[in-house]
Formats: sequence, structure tokens, C-alpha cells
Amino acid sequence: MLEPIKARIDSLIADPMPGRVDWWWCDALYMEPPLLARLAHVTGEQKYLDYMNGKWWDAYDFLYDKKEKLFYRDDRYRIKEDGSGRREADGSKVFWSRGNGWVLAGIARVLQYMPEHYPARQQYIELFRQMAYRIASLQDEDGLWRPGLLYPDPYPHGETSGSGFFCYAMAWGVNTGILEKEIYLPVIQRSWKALNDCVNKDGRLGWVQQIGAAPDKISEEMTEVYGVGAFLLAGSEIIKMQRQKKEGSE
Repeated sequence: MLEPIKARIDSLIADPMPGRVDWWWCDALYMEPPLLARLAHVTGEQKYLDYMNGKWWDAYDFLYDKKEKLFYRDDRYRIKEDGSGRREADGSKVFWSRGNGWVLAGIARVLQYMPEHYPARQQYIELFRQMAYRIASLQDEDGLWRPGLLYPDPYPHGETSGSGFFCYAMAWGVNTGILEKEIYLPVIQRSWKALNDCVNKDGRLGWVQQIGAAPDKISEEMTEVYGVGAFLLAGSEIIKMQRQKKEGSE
């Protein structure tokens, strides 16, 4: 079963492209890196991690805003030295909730399969902590995050796919001891309650922004499989958290 994917990845390693060329949009940091980390884990071949690591940090250099500690979705939104790049109506930089959710969750899924001794592991942990702290500070009072992280005004209601990924990643971080429970548990609890409040009586998760590349309108009727997937990932870590609490009290 592994042979087709190994053959495909091996062909990419033989003719590599820079991360900013191949993973030119931040969503890609969820899509391929966790696969490469897991492939390295099951095969024992570090070349897959090394390939991923080089491309990851090139994409990081291209899309990460070190001041805001958030990722641009792609080059169209990146503010360049000459001031060009897209901005929100109020002049703030455009940082998309789900885009950053893909990245934060992607780091969590990479770290799950990255060996403790891997040389660059601590870099991923530090990036994860930086982003988590910044994102936690942008949580709205209702427990969710708006589609535009720095410009929430156009969105009276929170968006559930980005919020689901944030809840998942932070809960995973607390469960593994990477994030401080005292700081992040209240953020996680608020977001998990808010996400559940977005599930209607028929079991349908709403308020999921549709396929796109930037903050956009949302409504209660909107749903998508990636929003549900993020919600289920978050729930899986909440269950682990509850089990750890129960085991600790016994």
C-alpha cells in the first residue's frame, strides 16, 4: 500500500522545488508536511523529514509575518517592502482564520510523527507556541474566531472551520505539554462550547466559510466537510483531555 505514495514522493525528492514555489499557499502546510512526517515514521527513512523540513522553512520565510506571528494565505496578501499587497478595508493586514488554522493544525500533526531527536523539532515547537499565543489573543468573546483575524468587524458571528482547527491544535498542545494549561485551557473551553453551539438540532455544523482564499461572508446554513473534520479533530483532543483529567483524579 505504501509503494505508490513512496514512488511519488521519491520522484519529488529527486527533482525538488523550493517550498515557496511548491507550497506557495499556507493551506499547503497542512496538506503535505504531515504526510511526509508520517511516511518517515512508518518507513524509518529520515529523507522524507529532511525534504519536508527544507521546504517548510522556505515557505515560512515567504509567508510568515514575524511581527504579527501569523501566516499570509499567499503572495497576493503578503505586504512587501514597497508597501504593496492586499489589506482589509480598515488598512490592517489580511490574515485568514482558516488559513492560519491549517498551519497551526499542520504543525501539530507534523510533531506527532517527528522524532524527539530530530534536529529541527524545537523550531517547530517554538513556531507552534508563537502562533498559538497570538491566535489565542484574537479569540472573540463568544469563543470563536472571525474569518479575518485582524479585522473582525464585518463578521458578527464566528467562523467554525478556522475555530475548529485552533481548538484542536491548542487542545493537542495542552495534552502533550507543549502549551501551558493555565493559559490555554480557558481558550479551549470557550471555543469548544461555542463550536458545539453551532451544531443545529439535526446535527449539522453551521457557520463554515465556503471554499476560498481569504476572509469572506458566512451564515448559519453554510457547512463543509473540512469544517466538520476540524470539529471532529477538536473533539478527539477534548476526549483525551477529559480522560487525562479522570485518570489524574483516580
